[in-house]
Amino acid sequence: MNILITGASKGIGFEVVKQFTKNTDNKIIALSRDKELLQNLKKVCETEFNNKIYVHSIDFLSNSLSEDLDKILLEHKYHFDIIINNAGYLINKPFSETTKQEIRNTYQTNVFAPITILQAVFPLLDNKKHCHIINIGSMGGYQGSVKFPGLSIYSSSKAALANLTECLAEEYKEKQITINCLALGSVQTEMLNNAFPDYKAQVTATEMAMFIANFALTQSNYFNGKVIPISKTTP
Repeated sequence: MNILITGASKGIGFEVVKQFTKNTDNKIIALSRDKELLQNLKKVCETEFNNKIYVHSIDFLSNSLSEDLDKILLEHKYHFDIIINNAGYLINKPFSETTKQEIRNTYQTNVFAPITILQAVFPLLDNKKHCHIINIGSMGGYQGSVKFPGLSIYSSSKAALANLTECLAEEYKEKQITINCLALGSVQTEMLNNAFPDYKAQVTATEMAMFIANFALTQSNYFNGKVIPISKTTP
């Protein structure tokens, strides 16, 4: 399988790459901003699983994102069976204190980057083959869930990603493309720790990665256009 994963250099993305790398038949394209961490990921995959993955440093906040992405895709001219939009931007800050730049960065990473990726990838897909797209959302963006002060910008961006999932699934349902959004609860990652230093999540990045990888591989025949809450607690 050919698999594209963003936000791959650490946390959930790092662990998701490792899950797919266990199958050496998989060709994995891993995208993230941090070159050094990506090289570490590549080394881990080669050492632990004898699988050579392809890593590319790309800045989702760059004005040249679309052009940079086109160059990467030109290098890998094949159909993607799985695409996981995992890259995320999270700040914990009161609404009135959140700067315009922080708002732009959040929406650029969490909403506009996935849009840019999908607009670039869709024309390249083989319409005779299936593609399962997973947008990694948040319980904060899940309608009716408990909301937390300080996460208004982050949560609203994830709500936009969830709605985008529903709309695109309807638009592309006749084109061998399945799109779902997993609204994750808290997961013990560096991003969570930076936003909530004293909070201890019930789920590790490895545990969540196992679920995401399995869902991507096995559930596209059962779910399409769904926003699915993945949390041990009641929304």
